[in-house]
Amino acid sequence: MQVKYPKLCPLTAAIVISGFSSFANAQLGQNLAVDIRSLSMGNAVTADPPGISAVHFNPAALAKIDGLQTDVQGILANFDIQREFSAPPGYNIFGYSDDPLVCNDGPEVSANICTDFKGSVHGDVEYASLYVPILKKMVDLGAGYPLVAPTAGIAYKPPGSKVTYATAMYAPLVAGFGAENGNPGNYMGQQVAVERITYLSPSFGYQVNDHLSIGASVVMSYNAIALKTDLRFPNEMIGVLRMVDDVVCAPFKDNNDMITDLLLLGICNAKEGMNPFNKMGALQVSLEQSLSPSYNLGLLWEPTDDFGFGMVYQSAAKMRLKGKYMIDNAKAPQELVRGLNSSATGQILAAILGLPGYVPDIESGLVAMDLEYPAHFQAGIKYKILPDLQLNLDVGWTDYSAWNKFKFEFDRQITLLKVAKLLSNDVTDNSLALPLKFTSPWSWGIGLEYSATDRLKLRAGYEPRASSIPNDKRNTMVPINNAQLFGLGVGYRFDADTDLDLSVGFLRSRDNIPACTSTLSNKCGVDNILFSVHDKFHRTLILSGFCLLKIAKISL
Repeated sequence: MQVKYPKLCPLTAAIVISGFSSFANAQLGQNLAVDIRSLSMGNAVTADPPGISAVHFNPAALAKIDGLQTDVQGILANFDIQREFSAPPGYNIFGYSDDPLVCNDGPEVSANICTDFKGSVHGDVEYASLYVPILKKMVDLGAGYPLVAPTAGIAYKPPGSKVTYATAMYAPLVAGFGAENGNPGNYMGQQVAVERITYLSPSFGYQVNDHLSIGASVVMSYNAIALKTDLRFPNEMIGVLRMVDDVVCAPFKDNNDMITDLLLLGICNAKEGMNPFNKMGALQVSLEQSLSPSYNLGLLWEPTDDFGFGMVYQSAAKMRLKGKYMIDNAKAPQELVRGLNSSATGQILAAILGLPGYVPDIESGLVAMDLEYPAHFQAGIKYKILPDLQLNLDVGWTDYSAWNKFKFEFDRQITLLKVAKLLSNDVTDNSLALPLKFTSPWSWGIGLEYSATDRLKLRAGYEPRASSIPNDKRNTMVPINNAQLFGLGVGYRFDADTDLDLSVGFLRSRDNIPACTSTLSNKCGVDNILFSVHDKFHRTLILSGFCLLKIAKISL
C-alpha cells in the first residue's frame, strides 16, 4: 500500500510540530511534578495514594485522612537533552549537498557537492525555559538552572464524618528548553515550553465501609504551549529552484529582456535565489487557555491490611487554545514571489494557482486550535510481601488516539499557506491540519517500600513508558519514544504531625531516526520538511524533590 503524506511549507511544519510535540510531551512529563513519593515508586500508587496527592492519583484514598492535613512540596527538574545530526550516504537535495550544518567545506570551495562531511553535529539544549502567563512570553532560566515546580494541598475530615474534603495545586506537566542563536537544533525548536498547571481541585473521599472508599475531584487547570524556531526547507522542489537560479537564470541576470521574462515567468528577476539549506525565516507562536476543567473518579478496596486494590479515571479535557503568532520571512521567498509577479506570464500563473501577490517581511496575528487533553485510566494493587516490605504494581492507559488530527485556525490569510494549499488537501488560506494517527499505549509501573524502622521508609520504583507516536512522525522535539523512569526515595517521620520525604527520579529517553523515515523530521523527496539527515538524540530528565507533610488533628 502506498501512503501519501501531506506536503507542507516550513510554516505549516513548524506550527504543527509545535502543537503536537509540545502536548505529546505530556506522556513524557505525565505524573512527574505531582508528588515526590509517587515519583520514587514508579507512579505505582493507585492502591496506595500518598496523602493529599490522592486528589490526582486516586481521590478515594482521601477518606483515609483524619483531621486537618497540609502538604507542601518542591520538585526540581534538570533537563539534559542531546541532539546529534549526521548526513547519510549519498545525502543531497537535487544534486546539492553543501549543507553548512553537516559539511565542513568553507567559502573557498565553490563546488555544490560537499567534499568533507562532518561525522556528526550536536545541537544540544543549553537551558530550561518557562512560559510566563502574565508576561505572555517565554523566559530563559539560564544554563545550569533547573525548572522548579512547587505544589501544595490541604485536606480536612471532620470528627466522626465519613467524608474528607481536599484541594491541591500541582503541575501535571511542566517542561521547557532552549538554545542560543546558531545552534543546529534550532530548526527543530530554539525555545519550547509546555505547561499544564492545576490551580484548584475541589475533591472528596467517602468511606463506604471499613474496606471500601470512593472519591472524586473536579480539576481546574491552566494550559500553555509556546515555540520559537528557525525555519528552513531542504526540499527537492527548492533544490530545483536553486538549479534554475544557478544554471538557467545565470546568463539572464540583470537582463530585462521581455521575451526572457515571459518564457521564464519572471523567476530570474529575483535578487536572491532559493537555497534548500538557507534559513527561510523564523516563527514564534504561543497558545493558552486559562481554564481547562476535567474530573477524576477513584475507587479503593482494602479487604485486609496486607492487600489493596485501587483504580482511577482521569477524564479528557477539551480545550480551545488561543494565542498569537509571528513569522519573520527571509528575503529569498520574498524575492521569488516578487520576481514571479514581475512577469505577465508569472502573474497569470500566480492567479491560476491562487498564489500571493507578495510576501511581507513580518506576518503576525491570532491563532487558535481545538485540543483534547487525553483521558487516562490506571489500576493497581499493593501487597505486603513481608511484614516490612510492600510491593505496588500498576497498569495504565492514556487515550492519545484522540490526537488523530490537529487543526490550526488563523485570523487572516497567510501568504505561505496559499502556497502550501496547492500541495495538501489539509491546508487552506487561513487554516491547516495534520493527520497524526497517535496510538493509545498501555504502560506499567512497579514500586517497593521497605519500612526499616517505625520512622524510616526506603523506596524504589521503575516505570517504562511506551511511545504513542508512530515511527514516521518522530522528531527531536518529542522526547517520548520509549522512556524509562527510575526512582529512589526516603521518608522519615519526625513526630505524629510531621513527615519528611526526599526523592530523586531519573527519566531517560533515547531514539534514533534514520534518514528519510519521519515526515516531521527528515523525510526525503518533495514532501520532506526540515533536516533530511540522520537524527540521533537522547533526553535525560533528573528530578529531585522534598516534601514537608504536616498533620494537625482537630477536635470540634
